Amino acid sequence: METHGGAWYRRGCWEIGYTPCSWFIGTTPCSWFGVVCNDANQVIEIDLHFNRLSGNLPSEIGNLTNLTHLNIGSNEIKSLPPEIGNLTNLTHLIIGSNEISSLPPEIGNLINLTHLSIGRNEISSLPPEIGNLTNLTHLSIVDNEISSLPPEIGNLSNLTELYLYNNDLFSLPPEIGRLTKLTSLKVERNPLSRLPSEIGNLSNLTELQLSDNILGILPSEIGRLTKLMSINARGNLLSSLPPEIGKLSNLSGLYLNGNLLSSLPPEIGNLSNLTELYLYGNRLKDLPPEIGNLTNLTKLDLSANQLSSLPSGIWDLSNLNELDLSYNKLNSNLPPGIENLTNLTRLKLNDNNLSRLPLGIENLANLTYLNLGANDLITLQPEIGNFASLTSLNLSDNRLNNLPPEIGNLSNLTSLNVERNNLTNLPPEIGNLINLVELNLNYNKLTGLPLEISDLSDLKFLLLYESGLNSLSSELCEAFLENGHPYYIDSYCSPRPAN
Repeated sequence: METHGGAWYRRGCWEIGYTPCSWFIGTTPCSWFGVVCNDANQVIEIDLHFNRLSGNLPSEIGNLTNLTHLNIGSNEIKSLPPEIGNLTNLTHLIIGSNEISSLPPEIGNLINLTHLSIGRNEISSLPPEIGNLTNLTHLSIVDNEISSLPPEIGNLSNLTELYLYNNDLFSLPPEIGRLTKLTSLKVERNPLSRLPSEIGNLSNLTELQLSDNILGILPSEIGRLTKLMSINARGNLLSSLPPEIGKLSNLSGLYLNGNLLSSLPPEIGNLSNLTELYLYGNRLKDLPPEIGNLTNLTKLDLSANQLSSLPSGIWDLSNLNELDLSYNKLNSNLPPGIENLTNLTRLKLNDNNLSRLPLGIENLANLTYLNLGANDLITLQPEIGNFASLTSLNLSDNRLNNLPPEIGNLSNLTSLNVERNNLTNLPPEIGNLINLVELNLNYNKLTGLPLEISDLSDLKFLLLYESGLNSLSSELCEAFLENGHPYYIDSYCSPRPAN
């Protein structure tokens, strides 16, 4: 053999001269590692994946004409012999994660093949004969160097899954539109600059992965893919969406983050089954009122845009669990109605221009995470204490001079971040936060800490860098030592007196 069997991880009975079970002296190979035979002792399956095979697959492989499954993936195979084409009963061929640079034309003889996995090799082109594999249902060519597909790819009329990601594809051939049984098409991480209009013929498509390409537009024909449930087009150059996107009535996930979108078509409001909409990292300045029609949304990410206002309809999305509005230009003149988001558990409003809390926010009883960092907050309304379920509160990078006593009502809080404010003191009620684990007071103007803070028995991290404090009172230090002091506190307490 040419595959350096002596170096294999598992080689039972495969070595020449190994007795009594060497294939080469006439003993049946049916008991060899990785070999499966039928009742007539004919080899029908070989699985030698991840076994340190190296070199060229021997031509003798072509003698195993009853073979239905061949898995030699995750090895160091460099080439396939033409005789591979003799294996006309093969249904599964897995040769991914090797060092193969080309496929022999004879691969087209494998007319019974249903699964072909050739990903993670060094293949730069496919032979036209691949179009003969008309029984293929699964084709994975991921992580290769393919820059174009042969038109014959359109002959694979039974294909349901086509994975082409991490290649060098600049375009897809129009013939791809003939793959009408396709349910999943993955072409992410290529240099695709356009999609053929024929993609609209893929009427059974439910998943379309287009992320990390250089697409500037989506063809209007995409609106014909009415069975689509997920589109991922993040990390492209999309500056607009076709109105026809509103026809995708079964869509549940739409991921458009990291594009150049400056507006959304009103038709986006027709996507009544949408549960996840990701638009972060675009150039949106406003939202269409119709966004309020997406009443099944559970996750909405609008962060890192240029929004200075919101349509009132956004508060009609009563099924939202997560809402991210961070890194925008929102001010405190938000429309009323945020209290309608009764299922909201995570809310990010950080890095905006808020000078006060949005009206009604205190009624979000299920909120567990609230980020208000990097705004223009000078004071907090007493209503902050209404968030009974809150476990994480970020108020960092504001202009707060104090915290209201009602902060002590947040008995489920585990993390409180108020760094980079103008705090001079903390209310004694801080000691009521019995579940607090981390308290970040860095970069403030504190003159002292209330003794009640030592009652926080779960407190592990008390961060005081540039907080205005060079040391803590001896009374507080003794209380910390008695109750189990937090990490990093030693440098703020005088050494304990020797006994």
